[in-house]
Amino acid sequence: MKMEASPYHFLVAPTTPTRGNVTVYVTDVLRQAIVTLDLQPGEVIDKNAICERLGVSRFPVSEALARLQAEGLVDILPQRGSTVSLVRIADVLEYMLIRKALEAEAVRVVTGNPSPELIDTLQRSMSYQRAAVDIDDQHGFHERDIEFHDIIFGDMRFSKVKGVIENTRANLDRARRLILTPRRLEVTLSEHRAIMDGIVAGDAPRASAAMRAHIDSVMAELITFAADHAELFADGQSLRDDPAYAAFPFG
Repeated sequence: MKMEASPYHFLVAPTTPTRGNVTVYVTDVLRQAIVTLDLQPGEVIDKNAICERLGVSRFPVSEALARLQAEGLVDILPQRGSTVSLVRIADVLEYMLIRKALEAEAVRVVTGNPSPELIDTLQRSMSYQRAAVDIDDQHGFHERDIEFHDIIFGDMRFSKVKGVIENTRANLDRARRLILTPRRLEVTLSEHRAIMDGIVAGDAPRASAAMRAHIDSVMAELITFAADHAELFADGQSLRDDPAYAAFPFG
């Protein structure tokens, strides 16, 4: 008899599960599936199917979903089950504003005295990004995109600032993945090049302005996408009804 394929084929069971880390593992793999859009916004979550796929009991799955609810990635409705949270464009606006302020300042700081190691690492990152664009590797490019920004924060050695960025990442990353297209990859690559060129030139205002322009560009595209695909956003109808709802301080 032919076995029916699991709807959660993208989830990988833990190889050596132990009582203490099963919940952490399940939380991590479900978070990754949500952020990468393997689990789509609004999708109903089948706990039994997840248990079967991962080979775990219901407790760690229930606990993982509770943790993801606290992160804003899952909605748990009494007597109705769990669903992947819709993206809130209002949250994305706030996250992007936080990133814009912190990352523009981070670029200004590192450009004041860029180390040879920083320049080499950024140039290597750009090469990896170019390779991903050339083969339309959207997942690979997104990972290199995150890496590019992390390189700049890593050079500052300000762990608390980096922590603030990390706390905004999960919901923001899945929103950004919604607009990944070959054109967007090329545009982001060009914007990253402008940021790096400013750093290499030791021109802090230029590098900082390039970072601000990059974040503005992504945000403008996200707003347009949300207006066209309101069903993927918890507040999509508000955006359609009132364009000022997604006001963002560009520039």
